[in-house]
Amino acid sequence: MRVVVFGASGFVGRALLPALAAELDVVAVSRKPHPPQEGVMWVVGDVADVSAVRRALEGAEVAYYLVHSLGSPDFEQRDVAGARTTAREAEAAGVRQLVYLGGLGEAAEDLSPHLRSRLETGRALASGAVPLTTLRAAVVVGKGSAAFETIVALVDRLPVMVAPRWVSTPTQPIALADTVRYLAAVAGREETIGETYDLGGPEVMTYRQMIERVAAMRRKRRAIIEVPVLTPFLSSLWLHLVTPVGASVARPLVEGLRNPTVAEDRRILDLVPFPLTPFDRAAREALDVGDS
Repeated sequence: MRVVVFGASGFVGRALLPALAAELDVVAVSRKPHPPQEGVMWVVGDVADVSAVRRALEGAEVAYYLVHSLGSPDFEQRDVAGARTTAREAEAAGVRQLVYLGGLGEAAEDLSPHLRSRLETGRALASGAVPLTTLRAAVVVGKGSAAFETIVALVDRLPVMVAPRWVSTPTQPIALADTVRYLAAVAGREETIGETYDLGGPEVMTYRQMIERVAAMRRKRRAIIEVPVLTPFLSSLWLHLVTPVGASVARPLVEGLRNPTVAEDRRILDLVPFPLTPFDRAAREALDVGDS
């Protein structure tokens, strides 16, 4: 079975490719040339380019959509347009299943642009005739995750944090390895076609707790003072100043942190059963630190 991965050079895509290539014929699509990789055929293409999408989908049965343009000023429009192109061309190519990694968070008036974009992208992918399997995750804990690496940067750079209200927002982080395992497991699986599943690790926690636990792993003591007056705009500037995250990424990222992201639908646990990775273990692996 041939599978195509759009957004293959992202941190989730890079981790997913070896898992798929172990059993499947994999085509990886990236906007830039990539070195050869065993079991993977890399092609240069952009979901904004109709002809590139069409060529990549030739002969494919399953296509993963892992594209996220966070950092572009028009990321909402870019993501939705790319998703519509992919859905249309997948239908023309006879693809049997689309797989999308979206974000947790329920549709609401106060949904952040970042999370709203994930929701609208999923709707665009589902707009065609090819059935969509959606997996929704909150913070994916691993190297390359903008949200997790922002947490680490805050711990490393600020002994005392005057933090926005979002530090008390509940979230359910999941290890990168567990996310990849779920993504790989649904490829071509009939009972998952057309379904949506929530992904989450074994623990629900606040961002404050996440910061405190990462600080303990780094052997640092950190004080967090929560203030209600920081707007999303000011919070993003604050984040940009104290972390490596650029302002164009920081603002939609921060705005998304105000919305609770907890897995409600847990059917995936029975569908793909395995022991979930605890947050501390996933974080230590991402940080390359051993057990204390």
